[in-house]
Amino acid sequence: MSDDIRLYRTILPVDSIERASAFFGSVFDTPGERVSPGRHYFNCGGTLLACYSPDDDGDRPTERWHFHENQYLYFAVADLETYRERIVAAGGTLLSDIASMPWGETLFYALDDQGSRLCFVDNTTLFIGSLGD
Repeated sequence: MSDDIRLYRTILPVDSIERASAFFGSVFDTPGERVSPGRHYFNCGGTLLACYSPDDDGDRPTERWHFHENQYLYFAVADLETYRERIVAAGGTLLSDIASMPWGETLFYALDDQGSRLCFVDNTTLFIGSLGD
């Protein structure tokens, strides 16, 4: 991959922009920024997490968005315990304990308060294969 390309934003469809902005604001300990009636952005190390409510933005989806059972948003963080506490305090659900994976990452899985799948990984254990070379 060329050095002139980077992922700068990802869209997370949500049912309620108010709930999503409150949840992620609490978990990330930052208010983020409302950029339209149905979009609220959070800067995650240079990549924007764009919470998007089609209804609140006046768009009419044909059906509700559903994640695949193995589709997660992955966040690299310095303190997994802090983020576990924040997930629970914000109304999310923990799906796993903190564990070390066979590929070397230490992480835990959770759901936000609207059911989106999240994974928080200790930033000292990130595995990106040979792509980081």
